[in-house]
Amino acid sequence: MKSQYRVVVIGGGVVGASVLYHLAKFGWTDVVMLERSVLTAGSSWHAAGGIHALNADPNIAALQAYTIDLLSEIEAESGQNIGLHMTGGLTMAGTPERWEWLQSAYRTFQSIGIEDCRLVSPKEAQDLCPIMSTDGLLGGMWADREGYVDTTGTVHAYAIAARKRGAEYYEHTKVEELIQTDEGWQVVTDKGTITCEHVVNAAGLWAKQVGRMAGVELPVSPLKHHYLISDTIPQLEELDFEVPMTVDLEGFTYLRQDQKGVLLGIYEIDHEHWAMDGAPWDYGMELFQEQTDRIEKELILGFERYPALQEVGVKTWVNGAFTFSPDGNPLVGPVPGKRGYWTACAVMAGFLQGGGVGKSLAEWMIHGEPEADVYGMDVARYGRFAENRRYIRETTGQFYSRRFVMTYPNEQLPAGRPLKMAPAHDAMTEAGCKWGVSWDLEVPLYFAPKGFEETPTLKRSNAFPIVAEECKAIREGVGLLDITGFSRYEVTGPRAEAWLDRMMASKLPEPGRARLAPMLSETGKLKGDLTMLNWGDGTWWIMGSYYLREWHMRWFADHMEDGVSVRDLGEEVCGFGLAGPKSRAVIEKVAEGDVGALPFMGCGRFDIGLVRAHVARMSVTGELGFEISCRMGDHVALRRMLLEAGAEEGLRECGFNAMLSTRLEKSFGIWNAEFTQGYTPGMTGMDRWIAWDKPGFVGRDAALAERDGNGPTHRLVTLDVAAEDADASGFEPVWAGDTKVGFVTSGGYGHHLQKSLAMALVEPDHAEEGTELSVHVVGVERKARVIPASPYDPTGQAMRA
Repeated sequence: MKSQYRVVVIGGGVVGASVLYHLAKFGWTDVVMLERSVLTAGSSWHAAGGIHALNADPNIAALQAYTIDLLSEIEAESGQNIGLHMTGGLTMAGTPERWEWLQSAYRTFQSIGIEDCRLVSPKEAQDLCPIMSTDGLLGGMWADREGYVDTTGTVHAYAIAARKRGAEYYEHTKVEELIQTDEGWQVVTDKGTITCEHVVNAAGLWAKQVGRMAGVELPVSPLKHHYLISDTIPQLEELDFEVPMTVDLEGFTYLRQDQKGVLLGIYEIDHEHWAMDGAPWDYGMELFQEQTDRIEKELILGFERYPALQEVGVKTWVNGAFTFSPDGNPLVGPVPGKRGYWTACAVMAGFLQGGGVGKSLAEWMIHGEPEADVYGMDVARYGRFAENRRYIRETTGQFYSRRFVMTYPNEQLPAGRPLKMAPAHDAMTEAGCKWGVSWDLEVPLYFAPKGFEETPTLKRSNAFPIVAEECKAIREGVGLLDITGFSRYEVTGPRAEAWLDRMMASKLPEPGRARLAPMLSETGKLKGDLTMLNWGDGTWWIMGSYYLREWHMRWFADHMEDGVSVRDLGEEVCGFGLAGPKSRAVIEKVAEGDVGALPFMGCGRFDIGLVRAHVARMSVTGELGFEISCRMGDHVALRRMLLEAGAEEGLRECGFNAMLSTRLEKSFGIWNAEFTQGYTPGMTGMDRWIAWDKPGFVGRDAALAERDGNGPTHRLVTLDVAAEDADASGFEPVWAGDTKVGFVTSGGYGHHLQKSLAMALVEPDHAEEGTELSVHVVGVERKARVIPASPYDPTGQAMRA
């Protein structure tokens, strides 16, 4: 072992070994992996080793598919047998709602390019898995690319292949301390100190302690997980094929063959955390005593689903620990504020996602960004609020217990909530507000009569007419929306203007004006759909999506230069938005100064009653509107004042559901739907805001190459969908006849136009207005037609009034 490396990877499980392998594969061979015990000692050695290509996030699905393809490559490269069994897989539904969801999910998988799956009847499913009872089952989905691996063999294959490419790894080498230096890190081990530029926390069950060594409190916790391995089942001995990986969603179990018995795994409702501060250092190859009383209900369901289990014994019980994040996805990437410190942990499905995690992190480290949009597993999707112990316990437990529980798109889950609340939260709740959550913040969805409860559904909910009334108020009168859930960053300093000119692809706004501003990566992909505001005194604001606060601040910090200061105002500033043709009449009643004379996209400081406020004339609803930002302490007073001033104008409080409906009628895209870091400006229409004649902005060369080359692969369009009782939501396939030509980015109902609308990325040949297409909505094919953008007020007269 040398005293200096470029990268030190901490942890010798499947994830650490994959990171090591990919760093070497992509050209960084001066890298080492340290394991305190032996390879696989932790969660890897006792994992069930299941693999499958299906995931609701298309980017993670693509990385899972990459992992599956990689497995046979590392087996050949290393010469290590990984015990790959590609059996295919079944996912079964036992309620009408679940079967409807599964049919919808099948179409989503088609949309994201997973073609080797199909829907099957209970009879077909039983033919594929003869030991399964189909009592109560309505149908299932079959996927070709499912199976399992030998977990120990797979970890060793990654490590051996990495060593053959020039990387190193050492067992029985315990990391005891991390010291950050100006050049990188000192990794203090029981075998000596290593100096390196980058450290990767792939410590699995010990990720919490390795994070704390660097002053990082990661939102992870281990939970116990059971599976059993049965004795030989005579019925399996008679088969000439292996039964497939099978998931019984209503039974909370998964099953695969193990020799001539089966492995039955359980995600029990009654979850149990373990070692929330990290596993003991001397733990590794141990298991816990089985807790059959805690898993009794799920065991009974499993034995009923697979009656053959009732006739044989249990050969082995496994009750081991796996590490989970609040949403169950990995924590990957550079930790904000800790240059050179990277995470690759909380990878619950390590043998399924480990290859993709290793690939993405290696690309990120070497090239500055991963090829895929990996926001769904980016460590920066959480902020300091997620360090809270109770938050971690509630959210990780909720994820575990709901692993196989159906969650509806309009369902609000309780764990870790309410946390941050705008100052007027209680008053708004009294007024009927129903809340959702964005990052740590409670955000208003709509205002309902007392006692109203929304019914979870895949289709239009019983809140549909309530949202319709709020949309009517916005279109015909005036709506009031809490906009605490917008992010705001203050940019100051002698180099502020020059820095913004480099960071943003658009022109900068003149003093007293605002401007839409795409921000690009070096490869020309989107890094933000932002709004810049020039307050005229050397102070600038950037506004964007609230839940991207940590993510954007990391990006700003990575591109910082002397003479510039960027400050996140998210804990200081909140506000309200007025939207609708009567919004000017309301704000003029309470404003000092001629706020009504603000031009469209104008901004300035005004006294709104007793409140000193920043006011911008803009609204995402497409109506005349004003966004009023104030101090947190002024939020309650500002709301009272605006409600009183708007009483004669019929002002109505509204939520984000109405805003999303009205923005669809204007074909306004939003982040994580129309705009992501996987898309380009040309695909999404954001190229209209690019100042092509401006030199030197980040991503300019790549954006020009797209514009002047073959153009984008897809274009963003608006669709009028012939839907009935449900609307598209995202990732549904778009068809021209039998050919898939695109996918929906987001959808919903346009209450003013009384149309089901969707925005979609489609191939350029099918993007012309009037093109007849079709879309699957909750699994049912519906006719659709490309319509002109901004079907409501296409000339923009309302918002410019």
